[in-house]
This record gives sequence, structure tokens and C-alpha cells, in this order.
Amino acid sequence: MKLISFLMITLFTPLFLITPASAINADSLPKYSKVYDEKSDPFQDANAAIKLAKETQRNVLIEIGGNWCGWCKKMDAFLAKNPEIYKKLHDEFVLLKVSVSDSNENEAFMKSLPPVLGYPHMYISTSSGKMILSKDTAELLNGEEYSKKNWLAFLNKWQSSAVKG
Repeated sequence: MKLISFLMITLFTPLFLITPASAINADSLPKYSKVYDEKSDPFQDANAAIKLAKETQRNVLIEIGGNWCGWCKKMDAFLAKNPEIYKKLHDEFVLLKVSVSDSNENEAFMKSLPPVLGYPHMYISTSSGKMILSKDTAELLNGEEYSKKNWLAFLNKWQSSAVKG
């Protein structure tokens, strides 16, 4: 009986240690990397994200969207279901989520960026603040679903220029 108990603990304990994507380093992520906050100052958050990107030699991935946005929710759900992509995103980029909504369009911040065609929309900035990409997230889809292959190709392509910034 002791042997069976030992084997059960040895074999199954690691399964309990696996955390869902939403819990990977979640405590260490800044608020601007986790939620669309209509009340936050996107300029202040962007400055903090760029500072963190410099310290960690990463690019900043700016995600424009909102809590009202169905495709934004779908993208968040995709990342939560794909911990390897979620981890790669946060390991290789500083994610800055900027909320746009009817109650707060963050107009001044949005004027500083190339035009958005739809939501969610992403930009990549170097750690020095240089904008290097404006991306329609529809390119990350395969039909009506986000694609692991497309996401990984995107992350691999744009993370590599982080140290050049």
C-alpha cells in the first residue's frame, strides 16, 4: 500500500503543479499587461512598458482593444488555452494593453499611432520607443480561429529585433 501511495504521489504531483496560461507569472506581470483598463493613462503605461523592455531587452507589443471587443476576448481565450504561446509572448515581449471604448477613446494616444483598421490591433515597438510594426490581428487567424502556427511565426519574427532597439 505504501508503494502505491508513493507512486501516486510521484506520478501525479507534477500534474497539479502545471498552471493554466492565465497563471503563468501572472503575479509578476504589470496590470497594463493583463487587462484593458479604461481608466489607466496609456502614456504612463507606455513609458513603464518601454522602461521594462529596456531593462529586459525585449520589444513592446501594444495591443489595442477593449473589454467590449469580442475578438479581443477570443484572442485572450486562445492565449489562455495555449500556455506555450502565452509564455513565449510574455517572455519575449512586454505586453501593453491599451483600452479604447465609447467612454474613453484614448484619442491623444491613438493619434500617436498609425491608423487602426479593426480590433484588436497590435503594434510592435522597440525598447527605445521606435515603432516597427502595425499589425491587423486577422493575419493571426486560420479561418475563424486564432492559429498556433501563425502566432508562433509572428512572435518568432518580431522578438528577434528586441536587442537592436
